[in-house]
Amino acid sequence: MNVPIKTPSEIEYMREAGRQAASVIEMITPHIQAGISTGEIDRLCHDYIVNELGSTPAPLNYHGFPKATCTSLNHVVCHGIPDDGKKLKKGDIMNLDITVKTQDGYHGDSSVMFVVGETIQGERLCRITQECLYKSIELVKPGVRLSELARVIQKHAEEHGYSVVRDFCGHGIGAEFHEEPQFLHYDGYAPDADITLAAGMCFTIEPMINVGGYKTKVLRDGWTAVTKDRSLSAQWEHTLLVTEGGVEVLTARGDEDFSFLTN
Repeated sequence: MNVPIKTPSEIEYMREAGRQAASVIEMITPHIQAGISTGEIDRLCHDYIVNELGSTPAPLNYHGFPKATCTSLNHVVCHGIPDDGKKLKKGDIMNLDITVKTQDGYHGDSSVMFVVGETIQGERLCRITQECLYKSIELVKPGVRLSELARVIQKHAEEHGYSVVRDFCGHGIGAEFHEEPQFLHYDGYAPDADITLAAGMCFTIEPMINVGGYKTKVLRDGWTAVTKDRSLSAQWEHTLLVTEGGVEVLTARGDEDFSFLTN
């Protein structure tokens, strides 16, 4: 498996791409409240990426995807299509997935969960899913195998009675939206796919965690993936750079504290 190692100049491009993706999430956060439509959320993000950042929303027209972002509500696992007719209401949880392609041609990919109003079950799921992400990020450094990260995610999710989606995965990222390696979020690696991390690799960790079973299905639109049992699903994502001493979270936002990491 040929996993790209970023050059010093490419790493700088990736840092800028990550910073831009994080800034989109920070921009849109105050707008996420009951009554706004996912279509309006998408337009706000699209316009910010294009007009303020001078970049491109990578999902738009990617293999035919019709929008600039993915908005996945409640039992939607991923790839939800923004829609003016879909308005947020109290009790909803929503994943917003942002990928920016900069003028330099590099990608930053991040997603975040929003809880609208109060929902005990939804808030707990979002918190545990974010913990799965953080616990795996903490282990990233040269010499660590992908399966080690996956086991931490699966263990933490299952200890809380949740399941880990098998049908979608993290991925390498750089000049291409999706590069090698594929990163499974559960312990299901074939020996030839369980790569060892090395400095200069960039990839995403983006666990999708369900309240019920792990099985999913894709709706007739060809994109929207939902839990088969219609249970709630949550996902958090960051783009990471493996450094000589550990990891750098390229899409870190201002409200996150990664001071516990070595890099």
